Amino acid sequence: MKPVALVTGGAHGIGAAVARRFAAHQLDVVIADIEQDAGSELGAELGAIFVRADVASESDNRAAVDAALTAFGRLDIVHLNAGIGGPGPISDGDFDRERYRRTLAVAIDGTVFGIRAALPALAASGGGAIVVTASLAGIAPAPFDPVYAAAKHAAIGLVRSMTPTVAESEVTLNAVCPGFVDTPMIAEARAKLLEYGVTLADPDEVAAAVQSIAAGGETGQAWKVQAGQAPALVSFPVLDTG
Repeated sequence: MKPVALVTGGAHGIGAAVARRFAAHQLDVVIADIEQDAGSELGAELGAIFVRADVASESDNRAAVDAALTAFGRLDIVHLNAGIGGPGPISDGDFDRERYRRTLAVAIDGTVFGIRAALPALAASGGGAIVVTASLAGIAPAPFDPVYAAAKHAAIGLVRSMTPTVAESEVTLNAVCPGFVDTPMIAEARAKLLEYGVTLADPDEVAAAVQSIAAGGETGQAWKVQAGQAPALVSFPVLDTG
């Protein structure tokens, strides 16, 4: 029986690259995304299952997991990848409150609800792996979009804090932290980034890191992924809690 992977935010960008990589390596794939047309098209291309899902909805996360179990009878890898850019500087007079709330809902609710939905299914399969897409903005300041940075810091904190709990189910939990990646999310800023000499990673570089992290057996870690570089562990300070 093939391993089964669920990828949220799988219709475009990093998520689509991960879905393609898993399918190419003979995994059965479930793609979950709010983008119906793009997700359905990719699903047809890969022979994967597509489920329209808003990760900010707990019931939609459960439905995506249920789709995997109904179609394939098991779940082995979950890539909680869905994310959106934030509203930009929060001191501006035209601060977009709806975008602010949506950014946090997708990044934080999507991770919490995704883990809650996936954990019983992974445990029933004898264990597995959850990889959460965070960002370099989750380990370093990002003044151009502080809400996005806050959401990604929170996602990393959630991963590190939940690791002992999910370990009881033989599940590994890690975060992947890409730098700038050549995806639709940065389309408006792409020309300016290149003008400033920023090297953009290809989405498949991140996909390769996700595959490696899921298979590697490490847990509770955050991994930096930058263009042309191998994934590297993020070092966090060890605090004396005694």
